[in-house]
Amino acid sequence: MSLFEFIQQSPTALICSCFLLGLIIGSFLNVVIHRLPLMMQAEWQTQCQSYLGQAPENDHPTFSLAYPGSRCPHCQTAIAWYDNIPLLSYALLKAQCRHCQTTISVRYPLVELLTAICSAIIGWRFGFDITTLAGLVLTWALIAQSFIDLDHQLLADSISLPLLWLGLLLSLSGLYCDSHDSIIGAVAGYMSLWSVYQLFKLATGKEGMGYGDFKLLAMLGAWLGWQQLTLIIVLSSLLGSVAGITIIMAKQYSYETAIPFGPYLATAGWLALLFGNQINTWYLDTLFL
Repeated sequence: MSLFEFIQQSPTALICSCFLLGLIIGSFLNVVIHRLPLMMQAEWQTQCQSYLGQAPENDHPTFSLAYPGSRCPHCQTAIAWYDNIPLLSYALLKAQCRHCQTTISVRYPLVELLTAICSAIIGWRFGFDITTLAGLVLTWALIAQSFIDLDHQLLADSISLPLLWLGLLLSLSGLYCDSHDSIIGAVAGYMSLWSVYQLFKLATGKEGMGYGDFKLLAMLGAWLGWQQLTLIIVLSSLLGSVAGITIIMAKQYSYETAIPFGPYLATAGWLALLFGNQINTWYLDTLFL
């Protein structure tokens, strides 16, 4: 029996495979979370300078997701492959750089572990199926967007928009929903938050959220269909309210402090991916009992 056949026939092997794959992808997501905002900032700066007719500045480093290789942010020493093994290297190095002994942020292994656990849950939920592969891609994108939003209060179009189009394409095969529900979901997802934004701005003169949130919900609507939007909006609002009140009370922030909404949309969307149909069915059965 080949390894492929073994994974296909053993749910435990599939879950473990998803976990290990998630560890590897989680390590790459750390790169995406750190570098993609820097790449976006450099691109915006270049566009502004071009618009103003100024010569582009070359005082910022050139970044891509592949180049340069991983380096210690303190001593700039290149990190060897054996010091870049997810979770294991962090534990063996005792959370320190091998060369300068600077403490390594616990965020790196946490992202790896979170990605691995979420990937394993996707494998458990959907089994050996194309639905699992698609669900993994969506999960990884949501994790990257969540941490980017937490760090910079922005959501990357370079993640949201390709995933939106992918969700529409997947609907042609009815993977999570059909094309009718997917198209309506994308439009309704964008317009629902856009309408809330406009009403809030009209009433207060302030911007309550960013356009990245609209695109993220449109992406989730394209993947899951319009039927899941109410659940996603309600659940993300509850999560955001609880987290916001907790942060304000714990850190004594003002109620006007900006709190990124993307992580809560992403969390609600991921839960809707896993259990949205069951939650909606339970709610309707309870409502009309």
